[in-house]
Amino acid sequence: MKYTTKALHTKYPKEDTFGALRVPIYQNAAFEYETAQELEDVFTGKVSGHTYSRATNPTIEELESKIKSITSAFGVVATSSGMAAITNTLFALLKSGDNIITTNKLFGHTLSFFQNTLIDFDIEVRYVDINDIEQIKQNIDAKTKVIFFETLSNPELIIPDIKAITALAKEHHIVSIADTTMTPFYIFDSKKHGIDIDILSATKYISGGGTAVGGVIIDNGNFDWSKYQHLEKFYSKFGFNAFIAKLKKQTFRNIGACLSPQNAYMLSLGLETLALRADRTKENTQAVASFLANHPKVKSVNYPTLQGNRYSELSKKYFLFPGAILTFDLTSKEEAYKFMDRLQLVRRCTNIQDNKSLIIAPYHTIYSEYTDEQKRSFGLREGTLRLSVGIEDIEDLLNDLNTALLCD
Repeated sequence: MKYTTKALHTKYPKEDTFGALRVPIYQNAAFEYETAQELEDVFTGKVSGHTYSRATNPTIEELESKIKSITSAFGVVATSSGMAAITNTLFALLKSGDNIITTNKLFGHTLSFFQNTLIDFDIEVRYVDINDIEQIKQNIDAKTKVIFFETLSNPELIIPDIKAITALAKEHHIVSIADTTMTPFYIFDSKKHGIDIDILSATKYISGGGTAVGGVIIDNGNFDWSKYQHLEKFYSKFGFNAFIAKLKKQTFRNIGACLSPQNAYMLSLGLETLALRADRTKENTQAVASFLANHPKVKSVNYPTLQGNRYSELSKKYFLFPGAILTFDLTSKEEAYKFMDRLQLVRRCTNIQDNKSLIIAPYHTIYSEYTDEQKRSFGLREGTLRLSVGIEDIEDLLNDLNTALLCD
């Protein structure tokens, strides 16, 4: 079965008592059992079941099962947000004294977590040019446990050579972790390209309408956990399920960043139409990028499919299309803000990959906690705008952009 058929027809492990066509929202905290022994067996893992919704819940399990089926993953854990997916994964894998390799060309809050939170736990973060494989290799030592990267960076739209990175990680028995928020599993097959752990914010493409906040951790089954010293205890008991077991039975359970049943239900609905929405945004984003690239009021446009873009070939190699985000530059912050304020359809909003088109000035908002010097080192400029293209009728969207650009 292909993507949408799987999203619609993956069966939940247990039939609903009343034959509901979709799994209901189990909006409750605890679950009762007939006998004390049954309750013990579920707690100890002898039999599967739910005890407390901070750890597991039937509605959340349905979402996880559906994603597992769609991606052919080894295991899936849904979390309360994309940032919760990142933090849970790294806290499950790292200990004091370890180091990870990444880049400073990351989503602002991910970068802040690396720079301001991990450091407090004595975990070193080594920043490299993610497109320079030799530089990555030179930074690997015995304490390197993870290479972390975004498949498509936000907002710079950098595409790394993913297969080269995953091959290097495999050679050194290092876990490759990719944030695929900008290119989720309909657009990019992370398992096929060797990524060990796929992390994404479900708030974006999966939700679609911006109705729910959530995150997903996907173990693709590509890493041999018998070679990961920190998971030795869990491997001895759970085998190749060691990473998911560490999350479910310790890190995720103890941190408490659980997804709500209501949000799981909304995200499960979003999965069913993701492909349809993505196909529409593919057409719209290409049309908007071409329109802006040829507009006299626009200084420059960054989108990987445009002629001359340095990531054009890598985009074709890895993705169905390079996501719904593009950036473009006007002459100054003042001009950028005037343009934003004239827009009627496009919303001034921070989310991405919503059904509606959204716009923001990253330099002055998402990265506001950084100095001007730091922002420039990230490749940000004052007149840069990030546009998340939605599924509006393209004629209306182009008319709104054109009117706002030409109005004095």
